[in-house]
Amino acid sequence: MHKFILALFLFVGVATGAKAQELQCDVVVNSEQVQYTDRQLFADMQTRIFELMNNRRWTDQAYRSEERIKCRLLINLTEMPEIGLFKANVQVVSVRPAYGTGYESILFSFIDKDWTFQFNDAQPLEFAENAYTSNLASMLGFYAYMIIGVDNDSFGKLGGSPAFDKARGILNLASSQGAGYPGWKAFEGNRNRYWLLDNLQDPQLQPYRESIYAMHRQGLDIMAEKPEEARKAVLTALQTIQRLQQQKPGTAILRSFFDAKADELVNIFKSAAPADKQQAYTLLTQADPTNNSKYEFLLKR
Repeated sequence: MHKFILALFLFVGVATGAKAQELQCDVVVNSEQVQYTDRQLFADMQTRIFELMNNRRWTDQAYRSEERIKCRLLINLTEMPEIGLFKANVQVVSVRPAYGTGYESILFSFIDKDWTFQFNDAQPLEFAENAYTSNLASMLGFYAYMIIGVDNDSFGKLGGSPAFDKARGILNLASSQGAGYPGWKAFEGNRNRYWLLDNLQDPQLQPYRESIYAMHRQGLDIMAEKPEEARKAVLTALQTIQRLQQQKPGTAILRSFFDAKADELVNIFKSAAPADKQQAYTLLTQADPTNNSKYEFLLKR
């Protein structure tokens, strides 16, 4: 009996200990363009951002350590107009494993050119869900929830909605209390944080989110076992995305999709039946002419 209780205790302990934060985020701060004597400041900035992204529990979802979402922030500092004030462009990328394989699919890729923030290594970098603490904390929190939301959408139909609601709360606070920092408002551009989130919460673009689910759960997750069936699911998703691109050209989330997926889509269809390969080429070149040179590879085999 004592052995049973001990075994049960150990099992519960292991299960509890297995819960982890949602993100496994690599952070790179590139400061080569900024002339400043104290280079340690940039190392401290990278460490603080890494700790906030990786050490905070962003949701009440239970993640095992191996389930953490792999993602990356590449923060390219471009200016320091005054001491402690920085401008940057940032690439945010997250990946998702394909079921039963070691393959990792790029799920989200977005370049944000509107990062302006204060950083002082003497002050803590803290995020508060219901209060504005700093523009840097708001931008990090916003992208944490975007990464989680997009990932959840790929595993469950519209599963990312709660995370997107959290991102909306951050956007609203930053818009009203953010001292005019760019990227949070509709009139400041058509591919900023405002429009990225607005697209994902737009009922007219809900078919895009449903297609992301179908492409991954009914496509990539069965690709190893049922490649033809998987490609058919991906083609169906592409038909929806191509139609949305025609209806709403230049949409931020659709541009982000092709930035993330163009190379992968070529790889998916390069070994497909000729008819599927031709259909994929037609859909992709119509929806994403920017990457025509990549898609032409489908016609060479």
